[in-house]
Amino acid sequence: MIGRNDPCWCGSGRKWKQCHYPNTGSIHPSEKLKEEYLKKYQILIKSEKQIDGIRTSGHLAAKILDAVSQMAQEGITTLELNDYAQKLHDEAGAIPAPLHYGNPPFPKSICTSLNEVICHGIPDHTKLKSGDILNIDVTTILNGYYGDCSRMVTVGKVSKESQLVVDVSYESLMASIQVLKPGVPVSLIGNTIEPYAVSRGCSVVNQFVGHGVGVKFHEGPQIPHCLNSNPILLVPGMTFTIEPMINAGRREGVIDPIDRWTARTIDGKPSAQWEHTLLITESGYEILTPWKQ
Repeated sequence: MIGRNDPCWCGSGRKWKQCHYPNTGSIHPSEKLKEEYLKKYQILIKSEKQIDGIRTSGHLAAKILDAVSQMAQEGITTLELNDYAQKLHDEAGAIPAPLHYGNPPFPKSICTSLNEVICHGIPDHTKLKSGDILNIDVTTILNGYYGDCSRMVTVGKVSKESQLVVDVSYESLMASIQVLKPGVPVSLIGNTIEPYAVSRGCSVVNQFVGHGVGVKFHEGPQIPHCLNSNPILLVPGMTFTIEPMINAGRREGVIDPIDRWTARTIDGKPSAQWEHTLLITESGYEILTPWKQ
């Protein structure tokens, strides 16, 4: 968290308590800063109304993710998980963002990435079995706002290697969230994640990134999870995902040439991912997708 006597995130050179501290009445980034971030970085600094909408959508996404994760047990197919997620979206008056997204259009309502699948796994008739690890990724559109999150599920007794990537991905995500506050560069996120993951004997995927989210499914900035030098400073009102993809072996992934979505580890070793949508606040951060760990 930023301290009262730390330099203000806005770059004025003044102490935070004398500049943008919440009690001073200057709570939000200036219109000039908003315009600069949109023009230079394609980053939309959100208004209070937009933040409220994103928060509501994020909480719904987390609720759906928790419910689908509880259903993910031995003998259940990933298609059954998809259909349950669709039902929960329908009941809430929401839309699953992945459905028909992209080119080729994504065919299902959630992503289910099993074992060696890094991300963008397509639900099908595959039955879960003991030893599997599964990432379930839910993105909800509610009243025009997006909430994006994912988590891992372990089925029965899993191998030490599989459990390692599940644990390291979660720990990497939470460690990177702890460094968030106004004034720190985007690079600090990946520069927190990769050294930790490597110290645990894992690798960090660099083909896929976190991203701005909220008013659109994918906005600026990109959020690398590997070592990088992205100098963009975090400011209040930014909303984005952090979603480190951690591999047990090599970091490279291969896209399925037939469905053109499913990304698998190049060596067939397990991969894991956890994800939150985050808001940068005046003093730190808020998790907008509070799924249950």
